[in-house]
Amino acid sequence: MAAPARFHRGQPERLRELLGRLRPHWRRDPALPARIETLLRRDRRFGASDRRLYRELIYTALRYLPWIEPRLDEEPGPLEQALAWLAAETPATAAFRTELAGAWPPCPPSVEAKAAQLGADPDAVLPAWLREERPGAFAPDQRDCLLRRAPLWVRLQGGAPAPVLAEFAARGWTWRASPLLPGALALEGEADVTATESFQQGRVEIQDVGSQLILEAAGAEPGGRWLDACAGAGGKSLQLADLLGPEGRVDVHDIRPEALAELERRAARAGFAERISRATGLGRDYDGVLVDAPCSGSGTWRRSPHLKWTTRADQLTGWSRRQGELLARFAPRVRPGGRLIYATCSLARAEDEAVAEAFLARHPEFSPASWSLTLGGEARGAGLLFWPAAHDGDGFFAAAFRRG
Repeated sequence: MAAPARFHRGQPERLRELLGRLRPHWRRDPALPARIETLLRRDRRFGASDRRLYRELIYTALRYLPWIEPRLDEEPGPLEQALAWLAAETPATAAFRTELAGAWPPCPPSVEAKAAQLGADPDAVLPAWLREERPGAFAPDQRDCLLRRAPLWVRLQGGAPAPVLAEFAARGWTWRASPLLPGALALEGEADVTATESFQQGRVEIQDVGSQLILEAAGAEPGGRWLDACAGAGGKSLQLADLLGPEGRVDVHDIRPEALAELERRAARAGFAERISRATGLGRDYDGVLVDAPCSGSGTWRRSPHLKWTTRADQLTGWSRRQGELLARFAPRVRPGGRLIYATCSLARAEDEAVAEAFLARHPEFSPASWSLTLGGEARGAGLLFWPAAHDGDGFFAAAFRRG
């Protein structure tokens, strides 16, 4: 656990300077996190504790950008106080919050109460286009959840939780298990899971609980052969290999060779090298195909708040077209009687139900498949919407189809 940082008189001025340098980019640069890291690491004035403080304050500004941006044009004081008050309570922010907002009332958990204190519009913290796509996101519980920092979720892997939990306890970490998935743990506070022996030996993987829910709900049967068509670095590939067991096999495909190389390293670490291999030729028919499609990422706004402001409504059409193309490409790889799972980390209907409905209309050989479990997902046509507030994770959509 990091030691509490000290307050220095120059911190408010440096914060304003950093925000001013980022301002031209935060509504147009989808790679803003990399820009933030570069900005913080290249400035020799900042040590590790400074970077933790400014990183948290910058991300707080991005979460509440319509409330914060106008204050950049005001005299120093209101901007810095508002950010100190809104920032999460961490060892890095404690001194800054006490110095600048210690006389303020405690920051309430609800967005509406925060807005009342600051004289702001509570709905402005979500982009206006989302109201047409997913009006339920503006319900108080969902809106509040989307503005909170997401916890670090891990997935216990390989059926041996005791050594993992013992190591976490020895490090003084606390956690809570998901009521939906006992093998999904949310770690409290700051924890570097990658430094643990459990991680190095493949007994635990970092994976959001919403991501975990999709394949658990699908109920992949042990011993089957599946294709993960958009595997990336393989979080779901590893989970799928774990669910399928020693007799199961997962073929993986991605257009990024560097992602597949990382997946292979993770598979070896988990002891799944024999279960996971790169797909070659895609000529095989599979018991199941997972298309975890690239998307706007609106379900990940808790971790990537900049995406709220860099994503435009007109971009959703391009995303949904690409998603439909991916489904059409990989659907023929499903054997008769097999299943096709379509997933996104998006809350936008254009990328979720609309894509599933269009696929079914164009592919009469497929029909909606039943879910093994719903695990808190809200039924949406052929799919389930996993709201962030339902499981305190990211937002996901998944649809299941069966080939006749």
